[in-house]
Amino acid sequence: MTKKIYVIRHGETVFHSERKLQGHCNSPLTNKGEAQARSVGAELKKHLSGQNYQVYCSSLGRAVQTANIICEAISFPQLDLLQDDRLKEFSLGAWEQQTISDLVENNPNLLDQRDWYLRAPDCESYESVRNRLLSWLSELPDEQDVVVVSHGLTGIVLRGILQNYSYQDVWLQDLPQDAFFIVENDVAKRVNCKLIEAVA
Repeated sequence: MTKKIYVIRHGETVFHSERKLQGHCNSPLTNKGEAQARSVGAELKKHLSGQNYQVYCSSLGRAVQTANIICEAISFPQLDLLQDDRLKEFSLGAWEQQTISDLVENNPNLLDQRDWYLRAPDCESYESVRNRLLSWLSELPDEQDVVVVSHGLTGIVLRGILQNYSYQDVWLQDLPQDAFFIVENDVAKRVNCKLIEAVA
């Protein structure tokens, strides 16, 4: 099995700042999101020094944008970055581009369950996302560490697979954008990242 997998969520986007759901649609990183990506890159660089690794990312724009910033920070050639559709976020069906407040107005108890996203009409199933992640994992080289830039929900499913979590435990995980996780031997360790502000 791959030695270490570094699981990273993309930075804050315009839709996040507007409290809108994204799913398979996309919005660019905010200034804060770019700063989060730089911060993750700076901290990640310390862990990758001297290691043999490959960087992968979701093919959605916000993940690619984050991965490019991280690649710059860790001195990894952006041309060697591997984009993969299997790392994309859940499709959230009819709820994509909807604001959370509007959804709650129509579904007052919506947020009572941690997996409330999956109640979206035409939402991609948990099993579908899990299966595409298992497919991706099955193709990883044994001899390299892996850096993966993905999404909030897809990221917790991936961490759940790597830690042999139950469905319920998967949804108890947090979805930080100012931290990343190092998964090794079925255990995930959280690494917090101090925000690096843009230089004026």
